[in-house]
Amino acid sequence: MEIKQAEFVTSMARYGNFPGRGLDQIAVVGKSNVGKSSLINRLCNRKALARTSSTPGKTRLINVFLLNGAFHLVDLPGYGYAKVDKQEKQRWGAMMQEYFEQAEELKHVLTLVDIRHEPTADDIQMNTFLRQMGIPFTVVATKADKISRGARQKQLAPICRALLVQPWEIICFSSEDGTGRDQVLTLMEKTLTEEDEA
Repeated sequence: MEIKQAEFVTSMARYGNFPGRGLDQIAVVGKSNVGKSSLINRLCNRKALARTSSTPGKTRLINVFLLNGAFHLVDLPGYGYAKVDKQEKQRWGAMMQEYFEQAEELKHVLTLVDIRHEPTADDIQMNTFLRQMGIPFTVVATKADKISRGARQKQLAPICRALLVQPWEIICFSSEDGTGRDQVLTLMEKTLTEEDEA
């Protein structure tokens, strides 16, 4: 798959109706500053489609993008940002729960973790939640350019243990040099065509 067309559709504080709702969806989730916006921009070959920020916790809304006029990529708010107060965390939790329960169009979730660090309790909780909900997901280990190719397998071991996945199920990704871009696009294409054939 190649993304030929990408446009921002809407931002929502709560999941609800929006233009074009009903198309298949692939969601992107991960803790603050893990590189969700950078991943979206790299996939779409656009520098500023999704706004990136050096300040964690910038994405507090559900952002929806229309790709190739055929499906929606949904950027969910980052979690686990320490400076967010308890009330904000609860609001975030409710927003996410609501999204996952109501988004019948959701086909797959890309769960992002930083390849350099062990998954946090929030990462583990998110993956456990997706398993319990029966939502297919793929772990994407971002910032792969920050470590050598040889060190990647070693770094994946604690991620596999924490998230109960196999090394070959994880996609190593870099928004800087494009590592893993083709793998993610192939996964998205497979997800969407399987649905058409079902």
